[in-house]
Amino acid sequence: MPEAATVIHPPRLPHLLFANSKGEIIDLPDLDMAGRAGSWFFKPELTDIIPLPADSEIFVLPNRLPIGFDQETGEAVLVQENPDDPRDGIQAVAAFMAPAHTTIYTAAFEKDANDPAALPLFAYTAVGWLDDQFWVCGFRSDQDVRQEFGHIPPETIRDKTNQGLKKYKNNRLFQHLGHCSLTYGCPAAKNLFLGRYEAPLPCSPACNANCVGCISLQPSGCCPSTQERLKFVPSPQEIAEVALSHLSNAPHGVVSFGQGCEGEPLLQATTIEEAIRLIRKETSAGTINLNSNSSLPEAVARLAAAGLDSIRVSMNSARKGCHTLYYRPEGFSFKNVLESILVMKKAGKFVSLNYFLLPGFTDDPDEFAAFCDLVALYRPDLIQLRNLNMDPDWYFEVVQHPARQKPMGVQNWLLEVKRRFPDLKFGYFNPPLR
Repeated sequence: MPEAATVIHPPRLPHLLFANSKGEIIDLPDLDMAGRAGSWFFKPELTDIIPLPADSEIFVLPNRLPIGFDQETGEAVLVQENPDDPRDGIQAVAAFMAPAHTTIYTAAFEKDANDPAALPLFAYTAVGWLDDQFWVCGFRSDQDVRQEFGHIPPETIRDKTNQGLKKYKNNRLFQHLGHCSLTYGCPAAKNLFLGRYEAPLPCSPACNANCVGCISLQPSGCCPSTQERLKFVPSPQEIAEVALSHLSNAPHGVVSFGQGCEGEPLLQATTIEEAIRLIRKETSAGTINLNSNSSLPEAVARLAAAGLDSIRVSMNSARKGCHTLYYRPEGFSFKNVLESILVMKKAGKFVSLNYFLLPGFTDDPDEFAAFCDLVALYRPDLIQLRNLNMDPDWYFEVVQHPARQKPMGVQNWLLEVKRRFPDLKFGYFNPPLR
C-alpha cells in the first residue's frame, strides 16, 4: 500500500460557490464556504479542508439556495439571489469526492419547500474556491489506489474488457460485468478485466430489504437508480470461473459477493456456498469476501464453513430504530445483523462494518454512544468510512432522527473512536487478507 501523501490545507477559508441558471459555477469572494452537519451550519477549520481529489465531480443542486459565512460578522448567510444578475437563478453547489475520501461536512444549502424532489443518490460534500482551485471538506480515509484509473488510458480498459468478453463469451456473469465496465464505468468491473485488486461477483437479482437509498432499484417517480440490477442468478461454475480468473492474475486479489448492481447475496447462499467450494478446490490464493446486509446468520455460518474469509456488514446506524427505518427489512431484524457478526467472529473470520457516514447523524452524540456500545460488544476488525449516498434532507426525514444535541464533528468523532478502541482499523476498501 502506498504511503500517505502530505496533506495540503488552504491558507484561508475558500469562497462560497454558487451556480447560475445555466449551471455555470461562480465563486462569491465576499462570503466564505460553509459546511453542514444535520440542521447545523459550521465554519470549517482549515484542517477540515483539502484540495478536490482527482476523479471527483462537481454537482449543481437544483432548487437549493447556497449558504455561506459573512467574513466580517461570522454569521451564516442564505444567498437568495444571484449577486451577478438578480434576474438570473441561483443554485447551491456540492462535490462528489472520489473513492477513498470521506466527508467532514456536507454542502450548506436550504431546500425550496415547494419542491419535494430528492437529489440523486450521491454524497454531497461542501466545496469552495480559492487560489484557482476547488477545495472540499473531507479527508483521505484509505491510501489504497485500487479505484484510481487516471494513469490508465481508457482505451486500455476498453480493450482489456473486450478481450475478456471474447475469451469468456459463454459465461453470463463475465458478460454482465463487461457491460458494467463499459457502460457504467464500474471500478470493480474494470479491475476484474485489468487483473488487479478487487473484483465483483454479483449473484442475486432479489433482495430482502427495501433500502431507501438503494442504488440499483428505486420506485418510479423517485430519484433514479445509479446502475442497473442483475437480472439472473449465475451458476456456481460461472461464479467460480470469474473468481479463479481474477485470483490467478491479481496479486493479493480479492473477490467480493454483494455489489451495487444486485440485491442481497445471502438470498443465493446455496449458490455462493457451492461457488466458494469450487474456488477453494482449485486455489487457496486471495480473499473471498461478502458485502451484505448480514440478515441471515445461518447462511453466513454456512458460507464461513465453506471458506468465506471476510464479511462487510452494511450499516447506516448502530441504533435499531434508525437502522430499520432505512433498510425496511423483509423477514429479518437488526438482531439478525448482529448475530451474523458474532457468527463470523466465532469462526475466526474478518469483519468490517460498512458504516455509512453522514455529518450530523454519524457524529450525533446518541449515535456515537450506540456505535461505541456495538463496537465494544461485537468487536469488528475494520470500520469502512463510506459516505452515505443520499439527499441529507431526505435521509433525516426517513430515519426520524431526533437530534437532541449538537453533533461532535466528524474529526472529533473519529479521534474519540480511535482513542476508545486502539486496535480497531479504519479504511475505505475491503482489505486483502492473503
